[in-house]
Amino acid sequence: MYAVVRVRGGVNVRKELKDTLRMLRLTRINHCVLFRKDPKIEGMIKKVKDFVTWGEISDKVLEKLVSQRGRMLGDRKLDVKEVKGILSKLKKVKNLKEIEGFKPVFRMSPPRKGYEGTKQPFPRGALGYRGEEINKLLERMM
Repeated sequence: MYAVVRVRGGVNVRKELKDTLRMLRLTRINHCVLFRKDPKIEGMIKKVKDFVTWGEISDKVLEKLVSQRGRMLGDRKLDVKEVKGILSKLKKVKNLKEIEGFKPVFRMSPPRKGYEGTKQPFPRGALGYRGEEINKLLERMM
């Protein structure tokens, strides 16, 4: 499962890329969404690679993300029972929208100690594919 985080804003962005970011539900900086590995989704992510960072999320970080940043409709926090139910449903469902009442976007804080740089690809900056290193970034953002 991929975790995708929007790093850069939307000023002077081509309409085509804005539409793709909207389809990915990444409308604001520091928003995070989860997607299953799918060639269509990977193509959309690669199209907006200059605005997002992504990688494979671990189960431990996924549980922490859902418990701390997950919200139900009405911006209601999840209790322990709901967290376990949503984590079990995440393994089964194809899309987060299928989980009734669960918001598919996680609103994150900016990372502690900041991004490495918002204009360079991952080894030197914050953009692009980072594999398992996405877990460290998400930990700093929670």
